[in-house]
Amino acid sequence: MKDKEKAPHRAAEPRTQYAALPFRLTPQREVMLVSSRETKRWVIPKGWPMKGRKPHAAAAQEALEEAGVVGKIEKVSLGSYHYIKLLRNGAGILCRVDVFPLEVERQRKNWPEREERITRWFPIDEAADAVREPELAKLIRAFIDQPKSERDELVPVNLT
Repeated sequence: MKDKEKAPHRAAEPRTQYAALPFRLTPQREVMLVSSRETKRWVIPKGWPMKGRKPHAAAAQEALEEAGVVGKIEKVSLGSYHYIKLLRNGAGILCRVDVFPLEVERQRKNWPEREERITRWFPIDEAADAVREPELAKLIRAFIDQPKSERDELVPVNLT
């Protein structure tokens, strides 16, 4: 290739994030959603990979920081969804979010982002209707029908 020729333009690969899908079993399965800090829309706790942490452990850490919840998380993701993350400079980047179910044992009284977010338990269908990302809504709806025996074993996560 000559110096002045340019390689064909390729769309940027999505950036990876990890999320927890906090859930509990009341007579039926419910999931917890949190409000986003900027737009206050309903989302699940998520964030960037963390050095030295496996994906499921990073997802559990995000759930603690954003929603104050602790429990047992699955090692294998139940799927992923895509969204455009808006940066402070106005640019948007495509992200792929791997989602790990987290069976909530308790919610702490205090957590790092308590004053910045609202947490709320939703029945599955209402949670799916409340989120804006169609792929996330589909994951949430599929989660209600997935028997535990088809999922990986839940593991406790020690968080600091």
